[in-house]
Order: sequence, then structure tokens, then C-alpha cells
Amino acid sequence: MRRALVAVLLLAAAGVSPTSPASASAADGVTVIGSGSPAGCTSAAVVRAVRAGGVVRFDCGPAPVTIVMQQTAEVLNTSTKVVIDGGGLVTLSGGGERRILWQDTCDEDLIWTTDHCDDQATPRLVIKDLTLRDGYVSSPDLAEGNGGAVSVRGGRLRIIGSTFVDNRCTPTGPDVGGAAVRVLDQFRDRPVVVRGSEFTGGVCSNGGALSSIGVSWDIRDSTFTGNRAIGRGANPAKSGTPGGGSGGAIYTDGNTFQVRLSGTRVVGNKAREGGGAVFFVSNDRTGTLSVADSVLRRNPSLGFENFPGIFFLGRGKPVFTGSVVR
Repeated sequence: MRRALVAVLLLAAAGVSPTSPASASAADGVTVIGSGSPAGCTSAAVVRAVRAGGVVRFDCGPAPVTIVMQQTAEVLNTSTKVVIDGGGLVTLSGGGERRILWQDTCDEDLIWTTDHCDDQATPRLVIKDLTLRDGYVSSPDLAEGNGGAVSVRGGRLRIIGSTFVDNRCTPTGPDVGGAAVRVLDQFRDRPVVVRGSEFTGGVCSNGGALSSIGVSWDIRDSTFTGNRAIGRGANPAKSGTPGGGSGGAIYTDGNTFQVRLSGTRVVGNKAREGGGAVFFVSNDRTGTLSVADSVLRRNPSLGFENFPGIFFLGRGKPVFTGSVVR
């Protein structure tokens, strides 16, 4: 009863009612956007539903639908979980003008719930069977210039069966990154989970698809194609350059963290500096990279690499099993 009451109060505060285009069932924490046609599937309905928390589903009719976001959807830190389930039919588009989704447990505007905001268990954000495309951010500010489609700090993130297409973030700078997804901090250093997802056509200074600092990744059965890191001068930036250009598909930095690729294809990505496929730097040399049953090929690093398509500084060497890396 308490959970149901909280759900009702949050929905009311967000302006969502059972008769509105984003209707909700307080008993199961499910918000349904739309009522059988695209008409009710609007940016405003998505923003309200994500803010309300719980499971977000869509009823926009039997055909695929694209919702162009007029405002970034923000996850409140009072939410235990937010599951955005596109059902394989829904695309959320930034319209080439804005980020699509934002979660930050240290953002007081989203309700600061603890004094350890960088290591709290919730919100648990799940992006499921959804396409996110044409997200865009561009800012020299380290906090604002990352994550063209999705930016997450704190809690937990899972990406399941989703597709990221043609997202963009800040084109230069040594620390900005993640055209599709940028992550800072996860609860108890648990990995971001990516399953059965596709990342294509992303462009950013670093991390044409994914970027993180001090965060582990567990990526399985996924595909990365045509992503580019276009900055210039690496990190730290060489004299006379703006910096960046590493991690055509994946950019990771920090101290102790792990990146695991399994059953994954990373093909045809490019970095102007290091790591056309993967850039991995563990500053204290404790981090590890493993690649199993995967294909990494045609991922040029135009500046530097120490394995095909990979620049790695960590513990020992990357572990390759049952994989093609060339």
C-alpha cells in the first residue's frame, strides 16, 4: 500500500493521471504512454512518465513510431527503478538538438537523497527494446558535454536489446565522451550491463559509442559499427591541440575497473588518436580487459595502439579467448 500511495503521489506531482496519454497503474508501478495510436505518444508524456518512475511502456499502435523529444527526460533520484520498455517499436529522438535521457544521483535538482550520492543503489535504470537516435550535446564543461543520448551518474544502468543510432557529443576535449552513453559511478562499482544491443554512427571527441571514468562494463552479444572519436591531441592534450580523439567505439579511464566483451562485434570504428575499437587506461594499472568469442576488426587507430584496434594500459595484457582481433 505504501508503494502504491507513493506512486500515486509522484504521478500526481508529475501531472500524470489514469486518463491522460501517460496513464498509470499504482498497483504495479506501470505507466503506459499512448492509447493505441501515435497521437498520445508525445515528448511531454515521456518526460512525465520517466519522472514518475517505475516501468514505462508504450501503446502507440502496431507500427514503429518516433517520438522527437522537446525536453530531456530526467530520472528522479527518489525512484527505485525506471524501466523504459520500447517494445521494439519505439524510437526516442533528440532531433539533433538535445540529450534524450539524464540520470545523476548527485544532481540536487533531481532530489539529493543521500550524503553518498556517488555510491547509492538506486535508481536502477533499464533501457529495454528501445531505439535512441540523434541525441546531441556540445559543451566544454566536463559534466554537461557528455552522453549525447544518455548520461548516467550513480545507481545502476542496464541496456537490453536496444539500438543507438547517429548520436553526437562534444567534438573536442580530453575528457568529454560517449556519443551514445556516458557513465560516471555505479553502485559498489558494479558493471554497467549491456546485452544484445547495437551502437552505430556515433561521433564524439572520445568514445564514439560508450565512455566512462572509473566504471566497469559487461557487454555481451552486441554490435558496434561506424562510430568515431574525432577529437585531436589525446589525453592529456598535446600542446596546441584541444585534446581527445580516443576510443572509436569504447573509451574507458580510471583506476580499478574491468571491461568484458563477449559474443560482440566491433567492426569499422575509428579513432583519430588511440584505440579505434577500445581505449582502456587504468591509471594505477589494476584494471583488466577481456574479450571472449568476439570479432574486432577494421578499427583503425590513426595515432597509437598496442593491440589491433586497442590501446591498453592496465594489469598485464588483455585476455583474448575464441576471438578475432585484427
